[in-house]
Amino acid sequence: MDFELPAELASYLTELDEFIDRQIKPLEQRDDNVRFFDHRREDSRTDWERGGLPNRQWEALLREAVELADAAGHYRYAFPAEYGGRNGTNLGMAVIREHLAAKGLGLHCDLQNEHMIVGNNVGLLLMLNYGSAPQRAEWVKGLAAGKKGFAFGITEPDHGSDVTFMETVAVRDADEFVINGAKTFNTGVHAASHDLIFARTGGSAGDADGITAFLVPVSSPGFVIEEYLWTFNMPTDHARISLHDVRVPASAIFGAEGRGLAVVQHFFNENRIRQAASSLGAAQYCINESVAYAKERAPFGKPLATNQAIQFPLVELQTQGEMLRALIHKTAWQMDTYGPFSASDKVSMCNYWANRLCCEAADRAMQVHGGLGYSRHRPFEHIYRHHRRYRITEGTEEIQMRRVAGYLFGYMRQRAPKGVAEEGS
Repeated sequence: MDFELPAELASYLTELDEFIDRQIKPLEQRDDNVRFFDHRREDSRTDWERGGLPNRQWEALLREAVELADAAGHYRYAFPAEYGGRNGTNLGMAVIREHLAAKGLGLHCDLQNEHMIVGNNVGLLLMLNYGSAPQRAEWVKGLAAGKKGFAFGITEPDHGSDVTFMETVAVRDADEFVINGAKTFNTGVHAASHDLIFARTGGSAGDADGITAFLVPVSSPGFVIEEYLWTFNMPTDHARISLHDVRVPASAIFGAEGRGLAVVQHFFNENRIRQAASSLGAAQYCINESVAYAKERAPFGKPLATNQAIQFPLVELQTQGEMLRALIHKTAWQMDTYGPFSASDKVSMCNYWANRLCCEAADRAMQVHGGLGYSRHRPFEHIYRHHRRYRITEGTEEIQMRRVAGYLFGYMRQRAPKGVAEEGS
């Protein structure tokens, strides 16, 4: 069993670091762009006059960084070579995302809106797997360049994580579907041309089958953005939307009719393992900064680092981080080897624990840094506020633990590698 990173991946991390120093850092420092990352970050990023939406200058800066990364051959790392990518793996993406997040806040990686110079473009992955030929012809090029995207209309106001009790319905009318319902925390819809709406087309409440995904233009009559929900960490792009007799052609179906939950599950597994790696990286940043500060800060005539009250909590966090890193790498490798649905229980383990660890590491960093840590002149409060979100929006901790329990106690069946009996069979 070899735990060394593949040589080409280790080399690529060095290549990324050189690119950041050469092109991204100068852009971050230009024209006071650093205001989006220092103590002014929340106010600078938020357009308070537009209901708390992301500031257009902020989003334009992110777009410029993506274009630089794409021109340098980094943004599409995870994509197939035929779309300009490097055939990146889940293991590669996990290692890269942890590496970039561990550098702290910056234009290279801002996790508040999933921005990163190596794109986590799950929308493209879904399009390649579930899009029809006409949909792929329309979408793939723009998705690959990060110039086009769609929002995800999954969560409903009255049901939250319980997607099988979906009240949004789509009724067939000849060659069209008429959609009625509501979605909330519909992230990114302010900048999207379409919303991937999940609606029940058959079956009964609670059934896994009978839910269909539709690519719905946000300009459709009856598609209404009701409000943007202000959150713990601003700006907001989390919309509550309603659909009133919204008509779409049958060609708007994304994937197979009645099989929309397969799209959701694929999205969750691919996104959650990468997001877990980012949370681990952010946690490691908080730990590293705390250790360095404790060695420098010397109240009462001796460094903080000599106190076991400082040492032991950081030792526990570092230990948890080392164990989590091993599980993330194993899980990503298993997904690469046996498919995205082969490690669903471990994806949930990685995700809920990484998000919790990041919050605990940020909280401890604030404590170690004292009053300075509580201020916005250090990034720990921002990291805490952002990653606290993921303990809910990536599937609540309770839902993820319930999912693990389902596999552990045999209520759910893991899709096994070829030639191996399924768990619970």
